[in-house]
Amino acid sequence: MAASTLQRFLLPVRTASKCAASNFTARRCLLSAAYTDTKVWEQRESDPQSLAELASLMDRSYERKFPVSSLTISRFVDNISSSEEVDQAEYYLYKFRHSPNCWYIRDWTVHSWFRQCLKYGARDKALYTLKNKVQFGMFPDEFTFNLLIDSYLKDGDYKGACSVVEEVMLQEAFDQPTTQILSLHALSKYLAVKPDLSWQEERNMGAALMLAGLKQENSAGLSAQLLGHALIGKVEIARGIHAVFRQMPLIWTPGYLGRSLAVMERVCSDAGDLKLSKEVLDYVQKVLQELSSTPASKTEEENNTENEAGDSIDEEYELERAKLPQYTAKFKELSEQLQAQGKVDSGSLEALMSRLVQEKLSINEESEVAQYQKRVQEWEAERRQLVQREKEMREKAQQERLARQAARAAR
Repeated sequence: MAASTLQRFLLPVRTASKCAASNFTARRCLLSAAYTDTKVWEQRESDPQSLAELASLMDRSYERKFPVSSLTISRFVDNISSSEEVDQAEYYLYKFRHSPNCWYIRDWTVHSWFRQCLKYGARDKALYTLKNKVQFGMFPDEFTFNLLIDSYLKDGDYKGACSVVEEVMLQEAFDQPTTQILSLHALSKYLAVKPDLSWQEERNMGAALMLAGLKQENSAGLSAQLLGHALIGKVEIARGIHAVFRQMPLIWTPGYLGRSLAVMERVCSDAGDLKLSKEVLDYVQKVLQELSSTPASKTEEENNTENEAGDSIDEEYELERAKLPQYTAKFKELSEQLQAQGKVDSGSLEALMSRLVQEKLSINEESEVAQYQKRVQEWEAERRQLVQREKEMREKAQQERLARQAARAAR
């Protein structure tokens, strides 16, 4: 039941807008060539190294329980030249993450790792290390996230793109407009293929839609908020609030279905041209109907069966479920107001997001590319400082070694 409603109600409205969406896709649906250009990254000062020597150095250091410097692992990643070497780098990134110097992995090393994975056809490695970020120390910035999402979108792998968006959501990294737009675009594309979602996937997609949508003050953003709150609210009613916020960047205050209705109220009271997608409104209506027709005892039994701790559904769950008739009546009232005010967009969620990409993506790219260029310069300045410090420390160690040798010879 977790996915049946979503599958049925993300299809009907889509047919009417299919031609418009396909025409748009032919024009533009991804990041520009200027955004994905590797020239800025590849113009950095090169530091050719032998991976065999670096690997030997790191192996000896770990065996003797000596720390491996962040420069060493950075050099290893920067000098990858094949997919086989990507596998080796994955091993040493894991080793570095579990070493005393794990906190000192550099931002440019993380960025370089994902670029190398994309360059050498190892995107699965990129996603694996991202999903296991705690084990590998992979916490990329938004520009890096965008490159990875864009790579999946170009190949039509919308599930993979949404897997990256889920990590953006977990890191709460929706500050850049391009990340927000790409994420919403990926989510709408994935929902358009009628995926069979588990309740955990519904919760995660709902959280991503909600958090990204909160950053967009337009019809696409508000429709995403509405759908996101509804998906989370469905999980809350079916499984309790603890299933919602555990290991998620979500508040633990009950009432996500109520917050979805608050989005509708906001659009009703707006004096501008904000609208909500009919497709999303239909989905919210069906969620309310299904939740209202599902006996509380059946939901509680399913929840307790899957709950390893055997916890019963708490009092807050019962109180929230008791509000379903009120939510249903309020939804009907607000839907009629939206229809009367002409604030219902007949297009699908996918069409709304496609328009958002067309109108907003290119506008925000230029400033983010400029920020990236500045960041790369800062990374290079920091790297040169570390190289200089390393050189000075080696010279000092050499001088101390020679002094000890001279002292022994004078005896």
